[in-house]
Amino acid sequence: MSQGLYISVPFCRTKCSYCNFASDVFSKTAYENYVARVLEDISNAREAASGFGCKWDDNVDSIYLGGGTPSILEAGQILRIFDALRGYFKIAADAEITVECAPGTLSPVLIDTLLRCGVNRVSLGVQSFVDQEAAAVGRLHKRATVLEEMGRLRECRMDNINIDLIAGLPHQSTESWIFSLQEAIATGVPHVSVYMLEIDQDSRLGRELIAGGTRYHAHFVPDDDATADFYLTACERLEAAGVPQYEISNFAKEGRESRHNMKYWKRQPYLGFGVDAHSMLPSGDGKCEAMRFSTPDSLDAYMNRQTGSFSRVSRAEALEESFFLGLRLNRGVDVERLREEFGDPLLSNCAAALEEGIEEGLLQQTGSTIRLTPQGRLMSNDVFVKFLGRERPREATAK
Repeated sequence: MSQGLYISVPFCRTKCSYCNFASDVFSKTAYENYVARVLEDISNAREAASGFGCKWDDNVDSIYLGGGTPSILEAGQILRIFDALRGYFKIAADAEITVECAPGTLSPVLIDTLLRCGVNRVSLGVQSFVDQEAAAVGRLHKRATVLEEMGRLRECRMDNINIDLIAGLPHQSTESWIFSLQEAIATGVPHVSVYMLEIDQDSRLGRELIAGGTRYHAHFVPDDDATADFYLTACERLEAAGVPQYEISNFAKEGRESRHNMKYWKRQPYLGFGVDAHSMLPSGDGKCEAMRFSTPDSLDAYMNRQTGSFSRVSRAEALEESFFLGLRLNRGVDVERLREEFGDPLLSNCAAALEEGIEEGLLQQTGSTIRLTPQGRLMSNDVFVKFLGRERPREATAK
């Protein structure tokens, strides 16, 4: 099975107040050293995977440059990354190749560079089409910028575009949220991602909300009920516009689902490079189902070659992942298929979690298929935790 490649670019023009990713603002002088380090990892990928005991496969059918803001790299740096990938991997002719771009960075030079690299999908971090909302969280673009740059992409026949939106931003109202949805739909993009604002200690806005403060417009953040309503409105409006939901946060026209992200949810192999990049490859020794490993989540640690994390995925853990990743998809999980793959003893260990979810109205069952209900999607983390940490049969954990 072909794998996906992910390249992390942890650089941004500004750090958005809601961002909890491993990215920040750095001098451009850091870019070149970072790219050189990533190229080194790409050249050593086969050796590193073998050292972890992974089964190696050169074949690749999806590439994703994420961040951060990959589109702020110099054209030559982007070209070198893609040259290295093509030099060490066999990229399928029909591979999906995505680059995340911030509105305001899509110059004619950048678009030409993307085309030269074979990029055929662009993900735009719009977040809101309301200028006040975008500015409140540190975004540098305006609605007009987004529309202008989308026009440039389409002039170059780059029409496989995703738009990111965030529900729950400061100053957001029902009316302004509907406006952003209508604008996204009017652009005709084939893919929209809708995320509910995360409130945690890993972002400035999250910390301010937890503290009850007013910095970063925190006192203008809608409450949880309003944010949930915004999300449900997005599900309804996008469905009616022919962009139905296929995953908790993702909506697409038929055949335009993100092939790369589907690898994560379907537990297919992927290999990551750069800061806080994660990988999952099949085990090469038969002692476990797969190997998961990741790089350090800070630029300094990564550049200083500090070690990341590594873990073996047992059969029991692989089954748990099959549930909490597969349930993210609207099509759900086929229990009978999992029974054939993992056997009755392991599957029986998840029976209580399934029963609890159904009784609480968070899961529904049709034949052998289990899916999240609309309420379950709003409370998905509560559902997923049910499948973790349950007592496993002794034979299931034997290596």
